[in-house]
Amino acid sequence: MNVDRELEQLNQCIDSALKEADRLGATQAEVAGSCGEGLSVSVRNADVDTVEFIKNHGFAITVYKKSSKQGEAGLAKGSASTSDLSKVAIHRAVAAALDIAHYTAEDKHAGLASPELMCSNLLDLDLYHPWRVESDEAISIALSCEEAGLAYHESIEKSDGVSVNSSVGVRYYGNSHGFRAEGKGSRHSVGCGMIATSPSGMERSHWFSSSRLYTELENSVDVGRKAAERAFNRLGGKKVKTCEVPVLYSAEVAGSLIGHLIGAISGGNLYRKSTFLLDALHTQVMSPVVSVFERPRLLQGSASAGFDGDGLATYDKNIVTDGVLQSYILGTYSGRRMGMASTANAGGVRNLRASHSGQDFETLLQEMGTGLLVTHLMGQGVNTVTGDYSRGAEGFWIENGEIQFPVKEVTIAGNLADIFKNIVAIGTDTDARGNVQVGSILVESMKVAGA
Repeated sequence: MNVDRELEQLNQCIDSALKEADRLGATQAEVAGSCGEGLSVSVRNADVDTVEFIKNHGFAITVYKKSSKQGEAGLAKGSASTSDLSKVAIHRAVAAALDIAHYTAEDKHAGLASPELMCSNLLDLDLYHPWRVESDEAISIALSCEEAGLAYHESIEKSDGVSVNSSVGVRYYGNSHGFRAEGKGSRHSVGCGMIATSPSGMERSHWFSSSRLYTELENSVDVGRKAAERAFNRLGGKKVKTCEVPVLYSAEVAGSLIGHLIGAISGGNLYRKSTFLLDALHTQVMSPVVSVFERPRLLQGSASAGFDGDGLATYDKNIVTDGVLQSYILGTYSGRRMGMASTANAGGVRNLRASHSGQDFETLLQEMGTGLLVTHLMGQGVNTVTGDYSRGAEGFWIENGEIQFPVKEVTIAGNLADIFKNIVAIGTDTDARGNVQVGSILVESMKVAGA
């Protein structure tokens, strides 16, 4: 990808769209454009499944228009998008957005953030690290990953597929305040699935590694072995009797609990009054061992960004400190609805982290004693309005701090308000692969529904 050329094209498209929006009578407008390209290969049981060379463009415009009616307050909003960056297509998208705005209701909270709030300290966060990998090399990496998984144990008879992906992209944002900002980034990954069989049945599991730098990816052989090991360890799964015991969320699923917290304190749920954490700011919402914070400007961070979806500068913030909620998650619109300032989170949180309480994984098992180690979650049984929580789970039964046997077909249940406050420890075994990074989380007690 010629980054400079793509950014220049996006800049020209944005200028054209904003001028057209102004000509057609828009009061305000904002435009986001993107371009990406990459390579994706997949293999399955020594056969090459796919080799894809990907290139895409995206262009979205939102316009705001004052009502022509006397006495009306607020702005009407309309949005449209196109993957065609020709001038004709972009002008059609602008016209479509304005046509939609003609039919939408005015909203006094709608519109761009104030001009003085636009990001003025754009930084290079070192997010762009292309990988000049050719298809033959990517296929070779995928095959070596698969071979390592299949060689792990005789019970690993089949692969569930291996993929190698590499992509780069650029984005450009501009609005009618005259604000312009660009960004570029890369993403690389190796993912593997393995299938284990035994007289008792078949189990599958996966593992992946992802990074902005291909040099930081886990060795493909290790990825294959981990996927195979995880599948092998799930063989012979049993149900357990319904009980109420400590539950340890392994690091790869523990982030889901933090995700439920973020959902409950995000602007949309707050101003709609559809969250169990309504009016919870500056109150104890989690255990004192928990601190959650956002670091959106980390160099090479997986979700780093210097500005949010509204053009505001992102900044470090403490969301929960020693269990006390310090900040909601707000964009410009939701902030206005609540009579509060934006927290520069239009588009979500970026590089969310959680503290740990000092114990490694083995120590957490010992502290739990007897209970359930959860390594896989299923279903969407979470009610943000009430906090009621019920999800299918798989993992391992623990006694005296040691794994006894794999567990399957159980449900773990409780209420998030109680679960959050009953967290007794967070491990040092942080899963560093995604946007939300946290170690294993030990909850004092939850209901486990089994046989």
